[in-house]
Amino acid sequence: MTKKEKDSEVNAESEVVQAPADTEEGAAAEAGAAPDHQELVGLLEDERAKADDNWNKLLHMQAELENIKKRNARDLANAHKFALEKIALELLPVRDSMELGIQAAGGEQIDPGKLMEGAELTLKMLTSTLEKFDIIALDPAGERFNPELHQAMSMQEMTDAPNNTVVTVVQKGYTLNGRLIRPALVIVSTGGPKAVENGGSAQEIDEKA
Repeated sequence: MTKKEKDSEVNAESEVVQAPADTEEGAAAEAGAAPDHQELVGLLEDERAKADDNWNKLLHMQAELENIKKRNARDLANAHKFALEKIALELLPVRDSMELGIQAAGGEQIDPGKLMEGAELTLKMLTSTLEKFDIIALDPAGERFNPELHQAMSMQEMTDAPNNTVVTVVQKGYTLNGRLIRPALVIVSTGGPKAVENGGSAQEIDEKA
């Protein structure tokens, strides 16, 4: 065997010996790069704990929303139920006054003047109470007929009153916060001189009403 052949054989043996070492180092590197089983279990438990915490928070929020809905529904029901409490308290003194007037009228000695005075006082109290809640009476006697506020019950032939003028108020009308809740029942003149238009806004009624 020549010297060159011996050197080649030695180099081959060295490569064979070094190969297992290289394989062991690669396996060790791979083992170091990948997390072990315990570490994976720990990460999984952490994520599960976070998920449970978020779920509990969601359930708590849902419970809070449900409580808010129930509370709002209860408050709304009470608002509807006791909406008239304030006006009822204002009307009670009017009823008390009427009750006293009836008791006085049933006595042995009746003073018509005092009865009239008491009735007028009661009416004044009632009117004041209604006005507190912006319930305003419509008393259009002598005014131009307005079909948006008045309801004509009949026509009355009159030559000394302008045509389509309210000559008699059969029943007063009322508005609530500026909105008509009951029209005034009226008798309207006809046959008289034509009323002067007020800026073109006056409205005439059909004589067949």
